[in-house]
Amino acid sequence: MDTINPAVTPLRQRMLEDMRLRKLDPRTQVAYIRAVRKLAAYLHRSPDTASVEDLRNFQLHLVDTGTSPMTLNATQTGLRFFFDVTLQRVDLMARMHPVKLPHKVPVVLSVQETTRLIAAATNVKHQAALSVAYGAGLRASEVIGLKVTDVDSQRMTLRVEQGKGRKDRYAMLSPVLLQRLRTWWRIANAQGRMRPGGWLFPGLDPADPLTPRQLNRAIHAAADAAGIDKRVSTHTLRHGFATHLLERKVDIRVIQVLLGHKRLETTAIYTHVATDLLREVIGPLEPLPPS
Repeated sequence: MDTINPAVTPLRQRMLEDMRLRKLDPRTQVAYIRAVRKLAAYLHRSPDTASVEDLRNFQLHLVDTGTSPMTLNATQTGLRFFFDVTLQRVDLMARMHPVKLPHKVPVVLSVQETTRLIAAATNVKHQAALSVAYGAGLRASEVIGLKVTDVDSQRMTLRVEQGKGRKDRYAMLSPVLLQRLRTWWRIANAQGRMRPGGWLFPGLDPADPLTPRQLNRAIHAAADAAGIDKRVSTHTLRHGFATHLLERKVDIRVIQVLLGHKRLETTAIYTHVATDLLREVIGPLEPLPPS
């Protein structure tokens, strides 16, 4: 039976248990606890004593102190779990409303820029990892979570285990990407860094995978070396994957499946950045081609 940490209050222990029961991601649990701590610091008393008016004033306080819309919504989500689930007081969140996020189109590199960026990566491991992010459209967490056994050269797929939303899926594995992964595997195996069935992209200790921060540092260094002044992250390569497939006339519903999107509306944002498609549109001032 679990024992309560003396440094943890019974209320927090209850919330931790509620989150564990629902198998929430550890990072989600940390974010939810942080939200409740913010409220307690604002109230200067236990958060379970908050009233509807207290919560409304707390939201006003966050707005007035310049809290970003994304952080505002994340804080509300954590508090909603605390009051709805742990305290079973659904009524307390009645006047807390999510903030509409500004609509922004993602930064997308051209095919040429992406090729230059990946080629500018400082080592073969980083080149292979960034190639996976672009060539298979994976998130950073999905790239570093790959194991050697997830590469299926017979079916030409990558198995993504427990991606976003705790879902398994298969991603595409092109011949070029497979060749880059084989090159990386041979080098890492010769150096004794690739364990059988281990991480495809191990960290300094082969028992641990590469971290998202290390991968992001690698892409920033590659962008600098390639002379790309756009703001990039590992996710930029995923954006490029979707956009460039769309420009190649791949059906958007196929792209939705490859990205692991639950809703088509999420994938449809790439129609706003597929510039090759825009260039093909005949404007109303232009004469129509002869039929």
